[in-house]
This record gives sequence, C-alpha cells and structure tokens, in this order.
Amino acid sequence: MKKGDFIWLFSLAAFIAILVVPVTHEMFMKFTAEHAYLGGFSKFFILATMGELLAIRIVTGDWNFPKGLPYRAFIWGLLGTVIVLIFNVFAVGIAGALANGFLPGGNSKFAFAFFVSFTMNLSFAPIMMAFHRVTDTFIDLKYESKGGKVTLSEVIKKIDWDDFVSFVLVKTIPFFWIPAHTITFLLPQEYRVLLAAFLSIALGAILAFAKKKNR
Repeated sequence: MKKGDFIWLFSLAAFIAILVVPVTHEMFMKFTAEHAYLGGFSKFFILATMGELLAIRIVTGDWNFPKGLPYRAFIWGLLGTVIVLIFNVFAVGIAGALANGFLPGGNSKFAFAFFVSFTMNLSFAPIMMAFHRVTDTFIDLKYESKGGKVTLSEVIKKIDWDDFVSFVLVKTIPFFWIPAHTITFLLPQEYRVLLAAFLSIALGAILAFAKKKNR
C-alpha cells in the first residue's frame, strides 16, 4: 500500500466516525435536516470526489489529482443539492401513485423503494449522468486548451457516447443503480442522500475497473 492509500482510508474512516460517534452523529443529522441542500452539497462534495480519486488510483495505479479538481468537486456538490430535491420529488410521487392504485404494491415498503428507484433511474439518472459527462469533458478540454475557448460542439464530439450508452446506461443502471437505490429508499428519509453519496464511491470503483479491463 502507498502513502496515499492510508490518507484516503483515514479520510473515509474519519467521515464514517462522524456518523458513528453519538455526539457528532446527532450534530450531523440535525445540520442536514435543517439545511438539506447544504447537507446534500457537502456529502457529495466530499464523498463523490473521494470516489473520483479512488477511480484514478485504480486505473493508473497511483494517486493523482485530476485537472480542475476544485471545479469537479463543486459540480458534485451541485449535483448533491439536485439529488436532495429529486429524491423527495420521486418519493412523494411514487407514494401517491401507490396510494391511488396507479402502481401495484399498496403499502409495501419494498414496492415503494423499487418503483422510486426504477422510475428515477430510467428518467432522471440518464440526464444527470450525461450532464456530468459533459461538465467533466468541458473541464478536461479547458485545461488542454490552456484556458482557451471551448465550445459545446467540441465537448459533445469528445465524449465517447458509445461507452456512455453501452456501459453506463445499459449496464450500470439496471445492474447497479436500480438495486442500490431500492436499498436506499428502504432506509429512513434522513439517510437516503447520505447512502447515495457513499454509492458514488462504489460506482467510481466499478467504472475504474471496467476502464482498466478495457485497457
């Protein structure tokens, strides 16, 4: 193991400790309950960025900061705030659909969790993933051009859409995200966004291993 491995693991352990120790756990949950959007921002800012660093470690065999890391982390934070809203929109919508008989399952907690995950990942998720792919590619091109002008057309042409559709959409959504978010929505509401942020670390590892295998 390298020095960076210990630093990364220590950082993850420190974050988990905040959630486990009763005093800090209560403070953290109170903060995220009172400031839901800011809580979502901070969770994804930290954990999703750690997932991105882990992916680089897996692919390259070393710890490297990607160019534009602060911007990437900020975008993850913004996505975290959107996810806070989207989780609530789909949860309320599916609960209403079940209650009114538009979906089977009635009061089943599993039916609720599955249908939220299923509908969300087949509608919102592809848009969010595509947006994130565009922003990452824009940052890459911006640094490659050394601050020069980068057009949306250049960004779109640079993206490997074949990989995006064939792997990210066709494989990760049905085999990872729908099952993972079904588990997420079986949890109490206050833990859902937090688990989603942790799942971003797992996804980073999955994408990295797939990329490494293709190489």
